[in-house]
Amino acid sequence: MISLSPQRAAILEFLRERIAAGAPPSLAEIAEAFGFASRNAAQKHVQALVAAGLIELQTGQKRGLRLPGQGDRMTALPVLGRVAAGVPIGADIGSDRVLWLDRSLFSLRPDYLLRVEGDSMIDDGILDGDLVGVHRSREARDGQIVVARLDDAITIKRLEHRPEGVRLLPRNRAHAPIVVAADADFSIEGLYCGLLRQG
Repeated sequence: MISLSPQRAAILEFLRERIAAGAPPSLAEIAEAFGFASRNAAQKHVQALVAAGLIELQTGQKRGLRLPGQGDRMTALPVLGRVAAGVPIGADIGSDRVLWLDRSLFSLRPDYLLRVEGDSMIDDGILDGDLVGVHRSREARDGQIVVARLDDAITIKRLEHRPEGVRLLPRNRAHAPIVVAADADFSIEGLYCGLLRQG
């Protein structure tokens, strides 16, 4: 039995809620949530909870808090930017947002997440605002859903190989396939391996 002060118990509950939601808070966010003047006060509470075995801390990670026993089931995935489900758009690479997620949510192990914009993949259940898991790969089979780079823009579509070349197929009749020109700067960035729908 571990005895906690009301304040420390409230901090533990706050951490559990945020970690369970896939968004472990930073020390600055803990300090702000509880009205601490500095991150040092938040750090002391976190260290005490770690010492009590109520929270685990992964060293070297900005948001490395996790619940005991999450271990190998959980993975930290950066949200790197946006991917178009429609006409390709540029990616906002460099986001510092990281979500902790159970690996069993995905068919392949994802390396990162991208936020979907557009409705061209709705028949495959991929909607505007979804976060899609992406497994880094330069190769894909015909018919797989891929994240592709086309002339410095990124899109998510089904890959189709034809004798005359590659097409990127939407899954919404309102959108036309994208025909990849022979001289286009084109590459497969990764394979779609599942999604999260927030809210």
